[in-house]
Amino acid sequence: MNTNLYKISLNYDQILALVKQLPKREKAKLSKELAKEAINTRLTKLLNSFSTDELTEDMINQEVEKARSEIYAKKRKN
Repeated sequence: MNTNLYKISLNYDQILALVKQLPKREKAKLSKELAKEAINTRLTKLLNSFSTDELTEDMINQEVEKARSEIYAKKRKN
């Protein structure tokens, strides 16, 4: 088994030409991998945008209880 690693530089058009040569099944597999990578990147950015040291779990729980109380009060009123 050959364990040598080779690196080559390809531009977008060269990669696209190679991908077009793949069988449909391999194209679908590649597409899924690219989609996973894009989703992971977007999810990481989204989670980082909500990350903060200013909120504590107690503060979050207080807001949740406040919202629940308001919802409960509205339901009782109707």
